[in-house]
Amino acid sequence: MKVIKDPVHGYVEVRDDILPLLDSPQVQRLRYVKQLGFSHMVYPGANHTRFEHSVGTMHLASQVCPRMDLSEDETTLVTVAALLHDIGHGPYSHATEPLIEEYTGRSHQEIDNFLRDDEIAGILDDLNITPNELCDVVYGEHYLSGIIHGDLDVDRMDYLLRDAHYTGVPYGTVDAQRLIQSIVMTESGIVLKETGINAAESLLLARTLMRPAVYFHHVSRIAESMVKYAAMKHIEWAGQGCAEALLSMDDAAFTREMLTSPCEESRMMMERLYRRRLYKRALYVGEDLANTGAMQSEVTLEKGREIAVEIAETAGIDPHSVLVDLSSFPSDMSMEVLVRNHHDLVSLENLSPLMKTLNDTRKRQWRMGVYTPHEFRSVVEEAAVEVLHIKRPTKQDKLNI
Repeated sequence: MKVIKDPVHGYVEVRDDILPLLDSPQVQRLRYVKQLGFSHMVYPGANHTRFEHSVGTMHLASQVCPRMDLSEDETTLVTVAALLHDIGHGPYSHATEPLIEEYTGRSHQEIDNFLRDDEIAGILDDLNITPNELCDVVYGEHYLSGIIHGDLDVDRMDYLLRDAHYTGVPYGTVDAQRLIQSIVMTESGIVLKETGINAAESLLLARTLMRPAVYFHHVSRIAESMVKYAAMKHIEWAGQGCAEALLSMDDAAFTREMLTSPCEESRMMMERLYRRRLYKRALYVGEDLANTGAMQSEVTLEKGREIAVEIAETAGIDPHSVLVDLSSFPSDMSMEVLVRNHHDLVSLENLSPLMKTLNDTRKRQWRMGVYTPHEFRSVVEEAAVEVLHIKRPTKQDKLNI
């Protein structure tokens, strides 16, 4: 048994039979991939990694399993899935997720190709786990998936607690231990005891409040837009054959590749990012002013570049001086969790009045951004308003009423 001192959970125990997976190259690579991408440019302490998060998720999963009376094989399956669930992440985590989807046709959750590596496959075989079953747990297609891929999963519990700890933002408070103690497994699936409702609501609140403060902070979004542009131009120059290797790198290797890219635009963009000479917001609007219907018709990297080029042409500046940040409109949070209320099972959504309020809040948090160097902000704003048919804010929009 190996013991790891974790700043969030205290002492974390790693079973001897799982230790070879912890030491595998695929998991050790996560030591060099930042959990929050470029959030350290806003919160200097946010330098924690996917490795820490994976260990923390594994720890919480190992605490949930006894509460559900899982068998030894089921416990091993869930614990291993929690440890390996993020090995598919690219450099800077979610910052390169759209690039992975665009150029490799997979998401970070699709880890089957990593599990078929000879070393990992051999360890899984020793643990009596098949790659297919493990993938089903991670993809949410297994009856035990809800533990690490559900509405009250240990993945969310860990990253909210961990991200709040390292950023210093107080909004990620989640009573993980209360949640774990309140979860039981029944024939209907994972059920929450009535005593855990407040803890479940704290998780929903934390997810909502952390979005604008951390996960969608405008500085992080600008940095992510810059790194995506740098990578796109590099791949365009070198050919799509380089994409798989590029997006399998850790942060340092990826940064070095961009800083030495044969593509001048990639080098320029990454140098600006490395020295924190970030683009600025020329336009940053919510659904009340943006043409959200048109914006959501095609949220792709290619569509963003098409709009950016049109804005740049209208403004009379070089195309690389405009970046357009399109993101999907937030879907409603739902809680398909049943609560044991006396002798009945009742939906948490029916017992908690917070859900509608939080979903309305998430919609108001949505932003579309157009970014450019400081000297072009005014001209790009005018061009973006024209190209995107942005509504001009009225005095009433600006009043706090």
